Amino acid sequence: MPKLIIADDHQLLIEGLISILSELNDLEILDPVNNGIQLINSLTLTPANIVLLDLNMPKLDGIKTLAVLRRDFPNLKVVILTNYDQPQLIEEIKKLGAHGYLLKNSPSYILKDAIAKVLKGELYFDDSVLSEKDNSPYFIDDFMKKYQLTKREVEIIKMIAKELTSKEIGESLFISEFTVSTHRRNIMKKLNSKNVAGLLKFARQHGLADA
Repeated sequence: MPKLIIADDHQLLIEGLISILSELNDLEILDPVNNGIQLINSLTLTPANIVLLDLNMPKLDGIKTLAVLRRDFPNLKVVILTNYDQPQLIEEIKKLGAHGYLLKNSPSYILKDAIAKVLKGELYFDDSVLSEKDNSPYFIDDFMKKYQLTKREVEIIKMIAKELTSKEIGESLFISEFTVSTHRRNIMKKLNSKNVAGLLKFARQHGLADA
C-alpha cells in the first residue's frame, strides 16, 4: 500500500487533509511534519511513496526541500500544495522535478485525482493556472523581508527595469525626481549594487524585469 506524508506548518490544514485522504482505502497516511528538515529526517527513518509539500515553511522552505528530495529520494513522488499560483513559480517547480502542483483552495476530488495520477507515474499541473499572466515575484512578503525592500522600492525597481528615467518615474508615481533619486540610492545600497547594470541583473533574476 502506498504511503503518503504531509509537510505543512498549519495544523488545521493538516487535519483537514488527513480527513479527506482517510477516505482513500488504498493509501496509508504517515505522521505529518511541519518543515523540510523534519520531512527529510522522517523519510530517512520511514520511506514514503508520495509527499504533499507546502512551499512556505520555516527552517527549510519547500523549494530547497524539493531540491534535496529529488537528490536524496529519487523515487519519491512530490506534489506541491500551496497558496501561490504564479506561473513563473510553477515553471521553476517543474524544472526542479516536482510531479504535481495543487492550490490549497482546490476541491477535495482534485486532490484525490492528483494523488492517484501521480502514483501511477503521471504528472499533475493545473494548466489554467499556468495560462494566467502574472510575473510578480513569488513569496512577495518573504522576498521584501529578505532584501529589506519596501513596496515602493519594488515598484521603482520594476520601472527602472523598463528603462524609465528618474523624472519619468517621479511623474508616474506623483513624487519628485529628488525622491526617486533617494529611493534609487537606498535600493542600490540594500542590494549591494554598484551600478544600474547590477540592479537590472537583480530585476531579471527575480522576475521584476517584465512585471
